[in-house]
Amino acid sequence: MCLLFQQALSLGGLELTEIVIDSSALAKFLLKEEGWDRVREIIIKRPYTLELAVKEVANAIWRRVSLLKDISIEKAITLLNDLLELKKKLLIVEPQDTYMKQAFESAVKEKITVYNALFMAQAFMKQATLISSDKEQCEIAEKLGIKTFCI
Repeated sequence: MCLLFQQALSLGGLELTEIVIDSSALAKFLLKEEGWDRVREIIIKRPYTLELAVKEVANAIWRRVSLLKDISIEKAITLLNDLLELKKKLLIVEPQDTYMKQAFESAVKEKITVYNALFMAQAFMKQATLISSDKEQCEIAEKLGIKTFCI
């Protein structure tokens, strides 16, 4: 089971050092979904993420405007610009190639997508805490020994 971020801050008074944030948490922040304000606390700490996250979040915005039709195209463009500003100013964005082999092996072994396994591999290799809104991903990451906070 994933720990809540607020609980994690109080565990032994330890501060998070390295943080990896995945696409689900970034999308939650930009789309102002439930819990988005807790993600804001993470983003100001300059977390790591993958170039893949930018594409996945852009796709989440596309889905909201094109399929769900619950935001306007103008709002979607604003959100996309916000995403690109986050990438420039607050996120430490890395290419996924460094993590591909480990991610692929984990994906096959754990029967998860390579997309999710990439963020887990990044967190594992950096000995970082993985921040996600994907409960299943959190549970698998914890099983693999990755410190995880599910928002």
